[in-house]
Amino acid sequence: MEGLKKLEKVQNTMMFIQNRGLIDSSSPHLNHPDANRFLANFILLLIQPCGNLDMEAKSGLISASLSKISAPFLEEASLFLGEKNGKEGICNDFSVHSDQKAILQSLDTEFNDMAIVGFDAMQRANSTLEDFCRSYFMFHGMDANKPQSVFRYLPLLSFTESYIYQLDNLNEKLTQLPTSGDPLNEPPDAEGNQSCLISSVKSFKTDPFIPLVHLLERLGLMTERIKEEFKCGEQYWTIERKLCSALTNRLEISIDDVMTAIHLKSFDYRVLNLLLYQLRGEKVNELHMEFLSVSECLVEVSDDLFDYEDDVLENSFNVLRMFVRIYGSVGAPAMLAKFISETEDKYICLLKALDPLLSVKYQERCEEATSEGGEKSGSPLGSWSIPPIIKDEDLYRSEHLRPTTATNLGAHVITVGAMECMHLFI
Repeated sequence: MEGLKKLEKVQNTMMFIQNRGLIDSSSPHLNHPDANRFLANFILLLIQPCGNLDMEAKSGLISASLSKISAPFLEEASLFLGEKNGKEGICNDFSVHSDQKAILQSLDTEFNDMAIVGFDAMQRANSTLEDFCRSYFMFHGMDANKPQSVFRYLPLLSFTESYIYQLDNLNEKLTQLPTSGDPLNEPPDAEGNQSCLISSVKSFKTDPFIPLVHLLERLGLMTERIKEEFKCGEQYWTIERKLCSALTNRLEISIDDVMTAIHLKSFDYRVLNLLLYQLRGEKVNELHMEFLSVSECLVEVSDDLFDYEDDVLENSFNVLRMFVRIYGSVGAPAMLAKFISETEDKYICLLKALDPLLSVKYQERCEEATSEGGEKSGSPLGSWSIPPIIKDEDLYRSEHLRPTTATNLGAHVITVGAMECMHLFI
C-alpha cells in the first residue's frame, strides 16, 4: 500500500510539472521518455524536510551548485557510490523499496500515456457528478439516494469526468491567449509569454483522450459510440477556440459553428451516461439519449445566460455572446428566444414520449433543482431572463478586470417556459 501511495505522489508531481510547462519538448534531454519521472522524483526530494533549510535556502543551494554538476561528475559519483547507471539506478531507488521496483518498471513505459487527474479537476467535477447521479440515475432505474447505487460506479465516473474537466481547463487557458487564430497553430511569442501553456498545446495537438481511451479499453468498457463523443469534445474545444478568437479580434463568426458548439458542449454527460450503460451491461435506450440531449442543450443556454458577464470577462464560449456578434445587440435576444422556443417544443414532445412515471420523476427533479438553484435556475415555472447586452466587450473587460475564475459546465436539468421569453423580446 505504501508503494502505491509513493507511485501516486510521483504521478501527481509529473502532472504538476507538465501543467506548469516545466518540460520543454524541443530539448533532446527533456524529450526523453524518463524525463518527467526523473524531474518528479527530483522535485519530491527537494520538498522533503531537511533540518532547518527552508524552500528559499534549498533553491539557493541548487542555483549555486547546479553548474558544477556535469555528466562526468554524475558518472564519477555513480562509480564511487556503487550505483548502476540505468533503470536500476538512483531514479528508481528514490523512496521506493526493492519489492516495489517491479511495479515502477512495469509502469515505466506507460507514464507518458497514462490517464492522470489532479485534485483541482476532481473538485471541479464534483458538482457535475452530483447532478448526473440525481438527474440521470433514474433513467437506469437507479436510486441516487442509495449509497450502494452511487458508490458502485462512482470511481470510474468520477475519474472520467475529472479527466474531461482537466482538459477543459487547459482549453480555457488557450482561449484566453491574445492570438489572431487558433493558439494551437501559433508558436510562442518572442517574450515566451505562452511557455507556461506548452503542455496545453501539446495535449490538444495530439489526441487528448488517448490515455483515457486506453484505460477504458483495458477495462472492457470502450465502445465506438463513446469514442464518437470524445471526438465531439475535441470538436467543441476546437470550435470554442475558433469562435472566442474571432470575437476578441472582431472577426465574423458562423451561426453553423455556434449551433454545432451548443449541441456538442454537454458531451461529458453523454460519455458518463454511455459508460453507465456499459457498466450495467445494458443496451442504450435511444429515446432517453435523445430526450436528455435536448434537455442538455436547453440547460447549456440557461447556464450561458446566467454566466454571460463572467464568460465575457474570461473569453469563454457563450451562446448569447455569439448571437450578439451575429445579430447585433437588438436582434440577438429575439433570435435566441426563438431558438429556445423551438428547442423547448422538441423537449416537450420527447417528454411526453417517456414512461409516465419517469416523466414525473424527471419533472420533480427539475423543480427540485430550480428551488435549490435560487436565482440561477429562475422560477419553478421555468421562465427565462436574458441579461443586459454588453455592446463593447473590450470596454467591459477593462472596467471589470479581475482574476480569472473557473468556468462551470453547469447543472443539467431544465424547466420549460421560453414562450414567456419570446413575449418579452418580440
